[in-house]
Amino acid sequence: MKDKNIEIIKKECLLKLLSLYKKANAGHIAASLSCIDLLIYLFFREMKEGDKFILSKGHAALALYVVLAKKGFFPEEELDTYYNDGTFLAAHPPCGKKVNGIVFGTGSLGHGLSLATGIAFSNRFSGKKFITYCIVSDGDCNEGSTWEAALFAGQHKLSNLVVIMDNNGLQGFGRSEDVINLEPIADKWRAFNFDVRIASSGNNFESIGQAFDSLDKNSGKPGMIIARTVKGNSVSYMENKMEWHYLPMSDEQYREAIKEIQH
Repeated sequence: MKDKNIEIIKKECLLKLLSLYKKANAGHIAASLSCIDLLIYLFFREMKEGDKFILSKGHAALALYVVLAKKGFFPEEELDTYYNDGTFLAAHPPCGKKVNGIVFGTGSLGHGLSLATGIAFSNRFSGKKFITYCIVSDGDCNEGSTWEAALFAGQHKLSNLVVIMDNNGLQGFGRSEDVINLEPIADKWRAFNFDVRIASSGNNFESIGQAFDSLDKNSGKPGMIIARTVKGNSVSYMENKMEWHYLPMSDEQYREAIKEIQH
């Protein structure tokens, strides 16, 4: 896929994402904006048929829904049911495989990597060859269950697992360095026997691609991409602002956001 095409896809996804958040009068906008580039790259460039994906930071579910619909997992018209009574497109990914492309529901941080690790480990017994991808957040890395899963994945050399950290430096209660300082985060994942790569500009497709391409496919280790992202990326008044973890947009703010995306 040419760069021009993936940039067009990004623009269309952003416009749809913002319109749905506005219609629902919902928050978690900035969390979706920080990882939507990672999702687009995964589904349109990296993942092959049969690969599995888990969004551990489930509060960014709308970004996943928009990308899945754009990729053809379900009709884009279904996106208009987001946040409505009776919808399967809730604020967090649903359980029970109710949405094509979502293998597990997620919500509380710290669960996603355990699920992804279990899927990857099960391939040892099923003989299946697909790769499992999982996006985790800074907040996920505050949770002990994340590191239990990392220990297990490293111990069992799950080279069919690739974890992507949406490392935007902010979470629900402040800057990550003030809540629980994760640095040196790359060294921590290496110590857990992961093959670690850094996407220094995690909202840039070229930087993301370079990180994925540099993973050592023959290392016998699970992969880790630490993507240095910007919370609220693409909407200037949301960027690096903790309050946009929660706030919905006013009419004026929505118009300003759409204007920035369109230009």
